[in-house]
Formats: sequence, structure tokens, C-alpha cells
Amino acid sequence: MAMSTSVSTAIVDSEMNAPPKNCFRLVILGSAKVGKTAIVNRFLNGKFDESYTPTIEDFHRKIYRIKGEVYRLDILDTSGNNPFPAMERLSLLTGDVFVLVFSIDNKASYEEAMRLRDQILLTKGSKKSSVPMVIAGNKCDREARREVRAEDVKRTLGSAKKCSFYETSAKKNVNIDLLFQALFENAKMPNEMSPALHRKISASTSPNPSINSRGVTLRRRITDAYGVLAPHVRRPSLRSDLMAVNAKLRRSRDMEQDDEDGKRDKCNLQ
Repeated sequence: MAMSTSVSTAIVDSEMNAPPKNCFRLVILGSAKVGKTAIVNRFLNGKFDESYTPTIEDFHRKIYRIKGEVYRLDILDTSGNNPFPAMERLSLLTGDVFVLVFSIDNKASYEEAMRLRDQILLTKGSKKSSVPMVIAGNKCDREARREVRAEDVKRTLGSAKKCSFYETSAKKNVNIDLLFQALFENAKMPNEMSPALHRKISASTSPNPSINSRGVTLRRRITDAYGVLAPHVRRPSLRSDLMAVNAKLRRSRDMEQDDEDGKRDKCNLQ
């Protein structure tokens, strides 16, 4: 029987089948005008838009199928001028991985990124001292206007666990792939979620769109990793976010209890 839907539609339709362990939220944080949205656009679409529109809050979802498993990555692109501390705290609580962006030609934006880093670690609690994140010194194409040296950033970060630093340019597409590869590695997420390591498929419901101009099906060409940007996705409600936070806390407590039980069993055996 001929399939009437595309591979990509099947991925989007299966997003609810992603187990909780394969669902992640990436939160992009930083001051206004440092290039947060530009980095997101490079990650999702491989494009750069010269125009600037202030971001209030954007939400994106990408669905992957990697080695037979479904993964879901939600991306929260936050405002650089959030006047509500409670909303910022909720963003930090719901985030699993973080990209903190500053502009190398704006020292104040770097100081804000460091403040956000400290706030993330504080919000996650002492037992979450190694939260997966990447610091992005964006606009490295503006060398002549530099106010923040890479050496100073590295010295400040020291030997911080699960925290990487890259100088990037969303405009020139410098180190964007490396940034996300490092982030996913820090979080022990599949490397194939990185922009350059999976096949991108457009969401479509047109009849039999899996046939290309050469008559070769995408299904045959796709190997271990492919993904699609979910269309028309809506940001979960605040209630849903709070429920997600509570669920994560319960899973964390259960894991800690399992670890304690394992240690006790090991001691008893000895």
C-alpha cells in the first residue's frame, strides 16, 4: 500500500511518543541585541536575518528520530528585557540545557551572562552544580569593537563542569555547529541532534512527497538520524510548565533514592 504521508509528518505525529527521558528543553538567555534569535535561526534553519525585531519570547520544537528512538527538543528563546523575575525563574526551572549569549563588543552583556549563569546554578540548587550549558561570545566578526577578551571569559569559567565557551558569529556562521555539539555532549544527549549531524526534513502533508526528482525515496537515503521542525507549535501554558517542573523534581528524587538504595545494598553485600 502506498503511503500518503511523508516521513516528516510521521515524525511530527509521533512526538507524543517521545519518552520523558528523551524530552529536553533548551533555554536561550542573554541581554537584548546580542544575537540570541539569530543563533536559534542558524540552528533551526541555517539562515541569518539582517533585520532586528525585539523578541518577547519565542518557542520552537524539533522532533528527531535517532537510531530508532524519538527525541523532542523544545527551544525557549527568551527576551533580553524580562521585567518579571518570576517568569525568569520559571524559565530556569524548566530548562534542561542552556545557551547564554553575550556580544564580544558589549561588556555589560557579558556581565549579564555571568549573572544568569550564577542564577541558573542557584535556582537548580547545590546538587545541580554542573548544569549543562554553553557560553556564546557572539558577534566575533566585530573584532575591531571587542570589549571582552576570550582569555578573560575562560579564566572566569575556570574548570566549570559541563560548561563550554565558544566565540560565535551567527551572521558569518562561525562555530554555531560546534556550540551545539558541545552543549549536547555536556548534557549526554545524542550528538546527532547537532545541526550538521542529522538530515533535515521539511514538514509536509502533500501526497507521496518522499519521492525526490530522481525517484529515490528519502526513507532509503536516511540512515540513523533525521529531524523535522514541528510546525505551528505553541508554548506550553504556565500550568503545564509548573507540572513539568514538579515531574522533574519527582524523577530526580526517585533517582536519588535509587542511588541510596543501591549503595545500601552494596554495603550489605560486603
